[in-house]
Amino acid sequence: MILTNYLTKYDMEVIGAEDPYIGLSLLTQHDFDLIILDLTLPGMDGLEVIPKIREISNIPIIISSARDDITDKVIGLERGADDYMPKPYDPRELVTRIKTILRRTHQVEEKSKAKEELFKIDMQGRTIMFKGEFLELTAAEYDILSMLIQHKNGSVSREQLLYESEHIDDDSSIKNIDVIISRIRQKIAKIDPDHAYIKPIRGVGYLLTDRV
Repeated sequence: MILTNYLTKYDMEVIGAEDPYIGLSLLTQHDFDLIILDLTLPGMDGLEVIPKIREISNIPIIISSARDDITDKVIGLERGADDYMPKPYDPRELVTRIKTILRRTHQVEEKSKAKEELFKIDMQGRTIMFKGEFLELTAAEYDILSMLIQHKNGSVSREQLLYESEHIDDDSSIKNIDVIISRIRQKIAKIDPDHAYIKPIRGVGYLLTDRV
């Protein structure tokens, strides 16, 4: 709570989760810029949380832990954390590290956006192009693929795909999402059969990536 209040002074919106499972769930529901991860958590060690985060997101992770152990630091960084801060530390240093990581991340994102986009959406015309070719999509397929594109490189749950689609009946089964995803994959594969752009995220849903 103290750290949350401090970061808020720097115009940072903070959402806290003491339970790692709740935190992982929140990660699939919101677009966050960065995670501050404590290693001492109920039900799951923080070091075990890192690979689970990496299964669904490339979001930057700063480990903030009272466990001042070089082994924890090495394992945390090897598993995908971006920084490690042993407690106690001056919160001003944390703010500086957050800004540094976000600045670097945003620079990478801007360079990525500067590259030719594989998928292009025309929201008004409700059309999607892939590698310069129009995909012949049904209304439901457009809904699903456009949501995946808008959350590119981040996971989207089956439930979100189902209930936020304008052209899928709310009474439809979650399995219908898998069927629609399969049809979309087939249409993408007609243009590029060598790469899988839509990847399943076990127990969550799907992720669209252009990192092939």
